[in-house]
Parts: sequence; C-alpha cells; structure tokens
Amino acid sequence: MSRHPEVLWAQRSDKLYLTVCLPDAKNVLVKPEPDGKFSFSAIGLHAEPFQLELELFGKLNSEGSKINIGLRNIFCVLKKEEKGWWKRLLKSEGKPAPYIKVDWNKWCDEDEEESSKLDAFNLEDINDISKSEATDDDASDDEGMLYLPDLEKARDK
Repeated sequence: MSRHPEVLWAQRSDKLYLTVCLPDAKNVLVKPEPDGKFSFSAIGLHAEPFQLELELFGKLNSEGSKINIGLRNIFCVLKKEEKGWWKRLLKSEGKPAPYIKVDWNKWCDEDEEESSKLDAFNLEDINDISKSEATDDDASDDEGMLYLPDLEKARDK
C-alpha cells in the first residue's frame, strides 16, 4: 500500500507550481500529461512507496513544464495550455485531500500578478539555487531547502 506525500500548490495565469514534499526520495517518476493528469511516484526514506495521481482543473502544455528533483522536495513548474486563472487546483469540486495545501510562499492573487516584479521560482532560479546548494562547502541538516542567505555569513564577507 502506498502513501501520499504532502503537495503544496500555487498558480500564475500561465503556470502552476507544485511542490511535492518528500525528503530523500529515490526512483522519482513525475508525469504531467496534456489532459491535466499529474502522476507522481517515488520511494521514501524507509523504502516506503509514495504515489499520487491528480486530475488538475485544466489542461497542461507538457513541453513547457519543468521538473527539478531536490534533496527534500520535487519542484514542478507546469505550463498551462491556456492562460488564465483556475478556480481551484483539481477538477473535482469539494474539499481537496488533506495532503494538498496552498503554498502561501509562492501564492499570488490575480490582481497582484501584473504588479509583482519578483517571480523567484522560475526554472532558472530553481536551477541556480540547486547548483549553489550542491557546491556549498558548509553542508548542514537543511541541505536542499530553499532559504534566504544567512545574514551573518553575508556580513562577514
């Protein structure tokens, strides 16, 4: 029997952000399909199988979608087929499963999107963060997490 990982989501008019929270995942398989189906499977830290299938509210452009597998999370930037704001994440109405939560750190309201100058979670930034973490000499328990730079270290330099 497989378990469901925690999923955080946010959106913009042209893309959807999904973060699957699963530290030290192995054999990760992520499959966004054009018809709006999103499949995920992986093996967790203690050889536990995790599986997830979501039927998203709208269709996706799988060619424009990007996936980055980190040490603690799997980041997905999924391009929407049609630009516009979805009413909800899933096609089905009603309350979503308890493992699906809004990612308030990435959330942007429809009217705030145009005024927002900072889109810190596009693919280039995710790749830059992942590369800098991989080359960081000061490894810590928080490896793979996205945090602002340590202010103390910045002052010393």
